[in-house]
Amino acid sequence: MIQIDDVVVTLDILREKFLCNLDICKGQCCVEGDAGAPLEKEEVAELEKVLPIVWDDLSLEARAVIDKQGVCYKDEDGDLVTSIVNGKDCVFTCYDENGCCSCAIEKAYRAGRVDFYKPISCHLYPIRVGNYASFKAINYHRWNVCKAAVLLGEKENVPIYKFLKEPLIRKFGQAWYDELEEAVKELSERGLI
Repeated sequence: MIQIDDVVVTLDILREKFLCNLDICKGQCCVEGDAGAPLEKEEVAELEKVLPIVWDDLSLEARAVIDKQGVCYKDEDGDLVTSIVNGKDCVFTCYDENGCCSCAIEKAYRAGRVDFYKPISCHLYPIRVGNYASFKAINYHRWNVCKAAVLLGEKENVPIYKFLKEPLIRKFGQAWYDELEEAVKELSERGLI
């Protein structure tokens, strides 16, 4: 592990390879699992703000869930997560003609319709952020639905931290990411990664 400011980084994030392959996985990370996507408290207001703009992109089932319980709920651990449909799909998922799942919020962001990209936990995946009293920890979350991403990342030699450069900067800032790259360079020179 290394630490940059108050963030502990596991070496897996620096060593392991990952590159999403939506042609194979079809966006299963937005569907599979036992709860919705983890949310930061301030993101709830952002989700509610973009909801009217993405409403027509959501399924009828997702709209019904949102009407009943809102855009989020507390999971069994007491954490805020996005609401889900039928115990699986995030309410913000949408599907294309090929059955590929994507995020309605991200789609609206890319089209210039909203200024919120999507929840940071989604943007950072497969990194998960743990918040502790005096520090944060970022860990690689391994999941069998992402096997194609691991294989493509290995083929293209893309480490997780490089694949997730944009969301890491969004979460921790450019100076933090620059320091991470310096640490990677030093660890590589010493043969530790």
